Amino acid sequence: MNGVAFGAAKGIGRSMGTISKALELLDHFTKARPLIGLSEMARLADLNKATCFRLLTELGENGFVEQIGTGREYRLGPSVLRLAALREAQVPTREAAMPVLQGLAQQTGETAHLSLLISDILRPLAHAYSAAHATKVMLEDTEALPFHATSSGLAVLAFQPEAFRNRILAQPLPRLTSSTETVPAALRACINDVRALGYAESRGGYESDVHSMAVPLFDALGRCSGALAVAALGSRMGEAQRRKIRHALLQAGTEITTLWGGSLPADIATLWRLAA
Repeated sequence: MNGVAFGAAKGIGRSMGTISKALELLDHFTKARPLIGLSEMARLADLNKATCFRLLTELGENGFVEQIGTGREYRLGPSVLRLAALREAQVPTREAAMPVLQGLAQQTGETAHLSLLISDILRPLAHAYSAAHATKVMLEDTEALPFHATSSGLAVLAFQPEAFRNRILAQPLPRLTSSTETVPAALRACINDVRALGYAESRGGYESDVHSMAVPLFDALGRCSGALAVAALGSRMGEAQRRKIRHALLQAGTEITTLWGGSLPADIATLWRLAA
């Protein structure tokens, strides 16, 4: 390699190193820490203040951070939203999740499905079938999943603000099968169990012969934005199959949350790690 090429390569290496260090600063912003001052950022990144200030200035010039308030603290800037919108346009939510959903169906041998919370409605987004059994749970086209009667609904309801739960449980709760729970107090007890476990189950609540398990999905702010579920015939849901589905759901739920740019709340991450 000649001297010019070698010098250029070293320059590129230094440039990429600087870019990496600057982008690493963005990882220190969290839901609990949306604003960070210069001194705190330098401490978190283990950098001297002069270097940290230079990197933050470069990020600010490109819209990745901005300073606000009298303390001139930093927060994420509009370029992050622009890139997130481009990502969503190029890799839509459904498309990004489909390989994981299909893998979940094949791994468990059962029907896997995905739903999103839109306003106060839990809407089905996608599903995948397994070829393992001739008889399987077939999903009908529906505009909404009932919160009280499905594992997906219970998983989402358990990780919403109390005001949201109160609003849903104050509505009429139709009995869809003989096993559908419609008593708000009993549903609250079930929701408490879901929060303690990190996943939900429904045995015949939506369809009498269907047993389903679901995990909540989370967005970048740690808010529950939907659910991932596996539904099987109740006759096939022995203890070994339940463990298999639970393990696969926890892995797939983590993967989809990450693909969507989300993050698991710390308590959920701990529950899932212990339950895996």
